Amino acid sequence: MPKRAILVVDLQNEYWPGGNYPLQGIEAAAANAARVMDHARAKGDLVVNIRHEMPGGPIFVPGSPGVDINPAVAPQGDEPVITKNFPNSFRDTELKDLLDRNGVEEVVVVGAMSHMCIDATTRGANDLGYRTITVHDACATRDVEFQGATTTAPQVQAAFMHALAFLYGEVVSTDELLGR
Repeated sequence: MPKRAILVVDLQNEYWPGGNYPLQGIEAAAANAARVMDHARAKGDLVVNIRHEMPGGPIFVPGSPGVDINPAVAPQGDEPVITKNFPNSFRDTELKDLLDRNGVEEVVVVGAMSHMCIDATTRGANDLGYRTITVHDACATRDVEFQGATTTAPQVQAAFMHALAFLYGEVVSTDELLGR
């Protein structure tokens, strides 16, 4: 089995109720992400926590409570925490170097938002040669609007997970991943 890392992307307070950009189903997604993280820790897989900051932006303001990783998926021990400023967790961060130093060949992606940072990070990992698995029920999104048309969160989720499964790796449920 290839050396694996779990990438826990942007499960920060900003996305919870009371945050500035709440997502539909964030609590359920985080609970599944926590299950994936606990399973990985028990197996000795690398767990990498990734947090977004948006200097000068309206959300993820550095130093605000919104940028804190939610306690439901808090890092443990000396687990690395990577701060990023772009949707792709590899862009201008030390993530690739960290994975390569640890001999990682496969990444499991969980977190938020499915249509933005999960999509960008999964595609980025695939483009860099990592085998990718996205855990769809450990990811969350929200309704989006474009040119007056609203697409519901479940539709957004389905469309993005389909696209990732089509050419960018496996997309599985938490139970499927843990049952392997």
